[in-house]
Amino acid sequence: MTILRAGSATHVGQVRSNNQDSSLVAVDTNLFGVADGMGGHQGGEVASAMAVSLAAEHTADRTLDALKHAVRVANRAIFEKAGSDPELHGMGTTLVAIQLVPGPEGDEIAWINVGDSRVYLMRDDQLHQLSHDHSLVEDLVRDGRITAEEAKVHPQRNILTRALGIDLDVEVDGATLLPLAGDRYLLCSDGLFNEVSIDQMSSVLRRLVDPDEAAAELVRLANEGGGRDNITVVVVDVIDDDGRAASIAQAQAAAAAAAEAKAAAERAADEEAARQAALAEQEAVGGAPEVVMDPAAGPVFADRASSLPESTDDYGAEGDDLYADLDRARAKRLTWRVLAFAAALVIVVAVVLGAIYYSESGTYRLAVSGDRVSLYRGSETGLLGLGSEYMYDMPFTLSDMPEPFRTQARNGKEFSDAQAAREFEFNVQEAIDATSTTTTTTTTTSTTSTTTSTTTATTAPTTGPAGPSVPATVPTTAAAPPAVPANLRSQPGR
Repeated sequence: MTILRAGSATHVGQVRSNNQDSSLVAVDTNLFGVADGMGGHQGGEVASAMAVSLAAEHTADRTLDALKHAVRVANRAIFEKAGSDPELHGMGTTLVAIQLVPGPEGDEIAWINVGDSRVYLMRDDQLHQLSHDHSLVEDLVRDGRITAEEAKVHPQRNILTRALGIDLDVEVDGATLLPLAGDRYLLCSDGLFNEVSIDQMSSVLRRLVDPDEAAAELVRLANEGGGRDNITVVVVDVIDDDGRAASIAQAQAAAAAAAEAKAAAERAADEEAARQAALAEQEAVGGAPEVVMDPAAGPVFADRASSLPESTDDYGAEGDDLYADLDRARAKRLTWRVLAFAAALVIVVAVVLGAIYYSESGTYRLAVSGDRVSLYRGSETGLLGLGSEYMYDMPFTLSDMPEPFRTQARNGKEFSDAQAAREFEFNVQEAIDATSTTTTTTTTTSTTSTTTSTTTATTAPTTGPAGPSVPATVPTTAAAPPAVPANLRSQPGR
């Protein structure tokens, strides 16, 4: 059974007067999303709120197709709402979402995207972008007309080519992938990645175990980087994958070992073939040794001379080595059976070494230096002697840790994967918080404070002006828009 844990945070930013983003954290259906609204004084927040609400309402079937259908239902509802209410004319929204769905090989993660909000996956400490932005500058980058760096400062970077509520129907991107324990999904509006680099996002996601804390820290960094737009972040962790990650690691180790063994056998066969060819060439040049029968050697039986020595033979006087060619004859006796045995032995050794390598390189352990507690990757006492790689320092000291965690840290506690290490860190921090003295601190709240949602609540949108801009296709019930291509129009407030 796959188990997920999520957290989220949102903020109006440093420039906007209201927050037109909406987040979706539906733990009961394992559905999570982010919508970035746009259009008019209230249109953006209405559109984003409708998107996440209708998505949650129409995804009970838990399939990728059902998720895409829910997005199209939301699109039509937003389009019709904009056409019937003049104050909401031209409103639209982006939407990214993921949901845990059943698949042929067990549970899968289905994801969808419309617009320029993003879905990222962190796996094996590497952050990968799953979705593609539906924007003018992204199309220019894909066509090779501008670079990614030029896109960041392009004057038309806010123009979307696809969004919910702009046309009667919308095309929805989406796919599925297998969840593995330790995976971390990041869903966000453009207010995050326009202010925070990939390296910064990766560092936060590796360092902070709790998804709510990670989301809040990413929002803080976006505000620190300028906060020119609303910022919304949802972080989803795969806590348990029913042993799928371990099975895949073993299969990969066996496949790698088998491939190396096959290559070793092929190299051995090529070397033997070359050696045999060299021997054949040498014999062809020098000629095979000719055996001459000496008539005086004694009686011949069936064309063969007797092998018994004559009594008159003087062995001491013989200068020739009777066994000179014995080693050469023995060297020729290497057969396919010997090669097959050697190849099988190489395969077994490679499989064993490969399994040991993958096991040792995938483990994590604690190390204590003074009062500092650090996390290392790799076993220090492994059979292969690969050593350990420093990852990061824990956010608490050894003296802060209550028992039995302190003893475990001193003994160099090991973990099967990065997620297990993060779980340990989270448990220690909870224990420290539970035993610490509670103090009351009076905090003056600023007019732009960060709102962090729990894993069981959906962040409600707040009221305010325009978010990111999109093309404004006028519904058939409204007055005709200016003559601008429908897929390249944008709102000035984005």
